[in-house]
Parts: sequence; C-alpha cells; structure tokens
Amino acid sequence: QVQLVESGGGLVQAGGSLRLSCAASGRTFAGWIMGWFRQAPGKERESVATINWSANSTYGADSVKGRFTISRDNAKNTVYLQMNSLKPEDTAVYYCAARIRFGSTWFWGQGTQVTVSS
Repeated sequence: QVQLVESGGGLVQAGGSLRLSCAASGRTFAGWIMGWFRQAPGKERESVATINWSANSTYGADSVKGRFTISRDNAKNTVYLQMNSLKPEDTAVYYCAARIRFGSTWFWGQGTQVTVSS
C-alpha cells in the first residue's frame, strides 16, 4: 500500500523559506510521477509542482515559478519542495502525491500546513 508522509511545514514570515519533504513507502516507485499540491481555505486543491522519475521533467505553477523548486532522491524514495520568497498567498495545506507514469489516479499524503505571515 502506498504511503506518503509529509514533513517540514510550519509558520514563516513573508520572504522566508521552507523545505517540505515527502517520504514514500509501500512499493517500488520506479517510473512514478511525484508532485506537490496545495489547498487554501475556501479554495480548490491546485497543482504546485510535479517531477518525473528521472527528474529531467518538472512542472511548476505560474504562481510559484522562480520561487519553488521540486526535486527527488530516488534512493531515498523522497521528494522535496524548496519554497523561497514565500508570500501570504502561499498559505495552504500542502499535499504530497504520487501516481504511475501513465496513470490518472493520484495517491495522497495527509498534508502539512504552511502558514506565511505578512
């Protein structure tokens, strides 16, 4: 069974940085796509960034380009989200997710709260 456990969330002032981590377990994740999503109060969940197995293809939402960087360590089954220059509008619950390369079903972590104060 796929398990995704996020860590690294917290409270930070605007302009600060946080690094989220997501440890994956329960199976071999070779070839899987990993991603970060977020959901702010009253808003729908949105994609923040995704990364393929070989880490040579990444996607980032326009709202975070130039500020957030997704990376992965396949030996550790871990994906990271480095968040710099944080803004109050980045406040949300951040979810780690994983899916097989050509699949449509995402597996989800429990989420970690990120709060950016102005």
